[in-house]
Amino acid sequence: MGKLQEFDIILTDNKDVYSPGESITGTLKITTAEPLQCKAIKVNCNGFCGVTSKIHDTAWTVEEPYFNSTVIVTDKGTLKEGDHSFPFKFFIPASAPTSFEGNYGKIIYRVRAFIDTPRFAKDYKTEKPFYLLSLFNLNKVPDIQEPSSSAITKKFSYMLMKTGTVSLKAQTDMRGYTPGQVIQLSTEIQNQSGRTTSTVVASLMQRVTYQTKSKPTYDQKTIAEVEGAGVKAGKLSEWKEQIIMPPLPQSSLSGCNLITIEYYIQVTLKSADATLTLPIHVGNVSLDKKSQKSFKEAPPSRPASSPAARPVSIADPTPPPKPAPRAATRKRGSSCASPSAPPAEEHRDDPGAIPTKNSQLGPSVPQASMSPCAFSYAPGVTFPPNLRQPGSTDATGVSSPYFSEGTPMPIAFPALLPPDYGNSVYPLGRSLSHFQLYPTLPEAPPSYDQSCSGST
Repeated sequence: MGKLQEFDIILTDNKDVYSPGESITGTLKITTAEPLQCKAIKVNCNGFCGVTSKIHDTAWTVEEPYFNSTVIVTDKGTLKEGDHSFPFKFFIPASAPTSFEGNYGKIIYRVRAFIDTPRFAKDYKTEKPFYLLSLFNLNKVPDIQEPSSSAITKKFSYMLMKTGTVSLKAQTDMRGYTPGQVIQLSTEIQNQSGRTTSTVVASLMQRVTYQTKSKPTYDQKTIAEVEGAGVKAGKLSEWKEQIIMPPLPQSSLSGCNLITIEYYIQVTLKSADATLTLPIHVGNVSLDKKSQKSFKEAPPSRPASSPAARPVSIADPTPPPKPAPRAATRKRGSSCASPSAPPAEEHRDDPGAIPTKNSQLGPSVPQASMSPCAFSYAPGVTFPPNLRQPGSTDATGVSSPYFSEGTPMPIAFPALLPPDYGNSVYPLGRSLSHFQLYPTLPEAPPSYDQSCSGST
């Protein structure tokens, strides 16, 4: 290199991949073997997109700049013999698109350095490319979790003779993938003709469009391909296949107006001349199925003052429950029927009976929130676990309006234990709470042993 022994751009931490909005820093290192006169030493950072209509041509017909910054690290003077370092720093705009290299265009980012020498002397320059990655989040694409599906029906002919139709349906499990994920492809072929179809082929395709001056230039290629068997005449066949997504450029070049990238699955039946396409997206941030599902199924939020959000208290009006049907009298072989326990209605006029829903006891409370035997009580008998204790608080946070600590129960019956009904002819379908509810028992029924002995 003559007078220059080293002329190099070193980026901080040897980093070569950046994101939009970041700062790029580094050092320009120059080592001279002898003094070097210069007019200026400049460092430039720029990014642009260039396209052409000729493959692998760098003589761009159209360019789109994104940023171009230059700093002068030293003015006119003489560089002494030895090592020299010049730090620099540039800011990358947040709107800059992702780096891309194709057959007919590129998105390029680079840092360049120049040494301008006096007239008739040799100028020096060097450059260091770097890459920009703007993440494409698939979760921001509408309906990305839905399948990509399509269907087509074609008339199937053989030697200019129409023999019927062929229906082709295909779909993917979703519409967005990242490199390394698996595309689940399902295909259904219904052959309603008299001929067997050719093999079915599914291909992962990439289509890049370059906007040149005269007309767009298209570059289409097959990334991956799988093949399935044909379908016999009059048969219905289902074909399922998997395609692994290889490392590919993302499908969104946001900020670039000259290059567009598209991906799709192409399913083809050659002999039936049936082809359909399933558009998909390729991104850098994979789809979060759980968050998409919870966002889709989440009900709309309601204000705290909404009646639906207000906790239900024990005093909320609710319709009273329907009364339980009266137990039917058991039929026996004779006409003599054993009397059953008296129903609740027979004790309405009894002054010692428990008040029913038509009577009043303390504050008016809907009967739907209380058990029919809520006030069945005798000294020495404890409450069952499902009954609230005096002054207790229910699940809704509302204290009982009926009892408080140190206040006796509204009704207390004398100590009365239920008699022994082991030898009685009463039905055995009553629980202890029934006799607590009705402590006054009916008179003992007459003996039916003599009158019913002949019939049994």
